Amino acid sequence: MPDTPSAPVILGNEPGSFPHSVLAERHPAIIRQVREAFPYGPAQHRALDALLANCVDGAVESLPPDAHDRDRWTRWGLAEYVGRSWYDLPWLWSESYFYRQLLDAVGYFTPGPWQGIDPFRPSKLAELDASETAGELAALDDLADLTADEQARSLLHGSLWGNRADLGFRLSDASADAKEAAPGLVADDSELLWSLLPPSGAATLSLIADNAGRELIPDLLLIAHLLDRGRIRGAVLHVKPYPYYVSDATTVDVLDALRRLTGAPGAAASYGRILWAAMTDGRLTLRAHPFAAAPLPFADLPDDLRDDLATTTLTIVKGDLNYRRLVGDRRWPPTTPFADVTTRFPTPVAALRTLKSDVITGLDAGTEAALVAAEGRRWRTGGTHALIQVRG
Repeated sequence: MPDTPSAPVILGNEPGSFPHSVLAERHPAIIRQVREAFPYGPAQHRALDALLANCVDGAVESLPPDAHDRDRWTRWGLAEYVGRSWYDLPWLWSESYFYRQLLDAVGYFTPGPWQGIDPFRPSKLAELDASETAGELAALDDLADLTADEQARSLLHGSLWGNRADLGFRLSDASADAKEAAPGLVADDSELLWSLLPPSGAATLSLIADNAGRELIPDLLLIAHLLDRGRIRGAVLHVKPYPYYVSDATTVDVLDALRRLTGAPGAAASYGRILWAAMTDGRLTLRAHPFAAAPLPFADLPDDLRDDLATTTLTIVKGDLNYRRLVGDRRWPPTTPFADVTTRFPTPVAALRTLKSDVITGLDAGTEAALVAAEGRRWRTGGTHALIQVRG
């Protein structure tokens, strides 16, 4: 970003700030939730208790010499941060390392009976089985009366606002479910997005997924529509290599969502069959690159992932965490041009995001002033506003 002045990296050490509340309140709540998710044994309970004490009042600890990912985390900055308070580190890094340590505490990485067991899966499955999900799937039947373009717009907005389905966000905001679904967009580049996926059907799409469950299903529905209507000839869905940030989608979550779709009545099952067929014939593929769970911005993409993405016509980046990684988790002035802070991303890129953290770019001055006058800083973190931003 040679022409864009830098901005301070967001830390978690300012009492009263949103990042500080995540570290001091949300992470302990998540540990308590995980303790109850499964009948973990005494060793896991001790490890969870130790992590709770450490992340609230302690300092970052290193990984053991035989940890399978020690070299990777060393490349990602671990040696620089060991011994320092969680609050004094870049917020993106401390959050990511917290989830890595949480998985370690429950035995996710250790050979044995708990290896590979997602501690967040009970919550994810409950969300898929919820009546709200059934209602959203039933509403797909009404799309049949719309034109293809109207269907596409509806599914795009479904994917955008599906980002409210975030279990970690709800843990720190008990009123999240009661809020209005769509009070308005703070930025809307959707016409530019559609221009990058012309009706010729020659385009390809990468979608960097965020949350599982009620957010992932709308993402999959959008992909299914674009494939079925010939707006794209293929898609790659990028998911996390292991459970991350409570809700983040893994390969297992994709399969659970597909089963939910194919087992539903009406139009939902048709979408599910489109996706199932696309996966079996290679038009829809999955990627779970280790960097998907890295504590680093997308400006630092490794060469193999950068080369993979570079073959794509358009990349859709979903959700708040991925937005932070896309633009850099920094205190940008909100009017900083979105195009300027995404120049190092290897493809044209579209961000679909509901606002749940402080970082924001690409607003015009009038929009920012109106939001601040009406809500102070709450508009940045409350999950009641959203954006569609595109760099072509």
